[in-house]
Amino acid sequence: MANRYSTSYRMNRIFREDRAALVVPIDHGLVWGRVPALEAPVEVMRRFLPEDITGFMVSTGIVKASEVDLARAPALSRILAIDAFWPTSAPETGTGCLVASVEDAVRMGVDCVKLLLPWNVVDEEKVRYCQRIGTVVSEAAKWHMPVMVEPVFLNTPRSPEIIEKELEVARVGYDLGADIIKITFPGPDATAKLCAELDIPVVVAGGPLSGDSASTLRDVKDAIEAGAQGVVVGRKVWQRPPEEAAQVIAEMARITRTSFSRRW
Repeated sequence: MANRYSTSYRMNRIFREDRAALVVPIDHGLVWGRVPALEAPVEVMRRFLPEDITGFMVSTGIVKASEVDLARAPALSRILAIDAFWPTSAPETGTGCLVASVEDAVRMGVDCVKLLLPWNVVDEEKVRYCQRIGTVVSEAAKWHMPVMVEPVFLNTPRSPEIIEKELEVARVGYDLGADIIKITFPGPDATAKLCAELDIPVVVAGGPLSGDSASTLRDVKDAIEAGAQGVVVGRKVWQRPPEEAAQVIAEMARITRTSFSRRW
């Protein structure tokens, strides 16, 4: 199978010259099943297609179900989650696995693959994750497919100690060969620190719905001003009432243009 696109082409579809990436993730069903307000993920996608976003984070099933919709919006990027972990409620006994391959991603025409890097797991599971990510990075190089790695402490309150540990695990992902690091917003200072240390794009995740829309927007602004090259915000948007969600995503889009400084 011929690969028509280069890594640089795909990276520049995800990260544009004039703004930070604004990605709406709707892949939560891989790990959590029927998430409130995301019971019909393609319908959620269709709600946000007219908005000023740059792409979606998706699963294999969503890619298959939304091919026609995305063909009509070719400027939007797609990041494919290719692994999962169960159960997130008990990471010390859980395990992860690949649910799609890099070749699948190429065949489906997506722009990037994304893997978790859970770290509050047993040492044997850490080894399996590092081996898995290393193998995917090697395979992705053959197909010129960018790899996003997401360091995470599952089902753990985000204390200052955990946030510092997440930064350490982000370095593990970087050394494994990630092209992009995705991390739950650790605050502006920690974001600036991570962006200064790594010479790859860092994107910040919104996490679960919490606080009001003003606090969400403040976090997005702080993250981008600290050097993040994009934000991945789902539950903090589509779990709000539709009218409020549209207002929040529009303001996020404005922030991605006015607070952005390209560092990659």
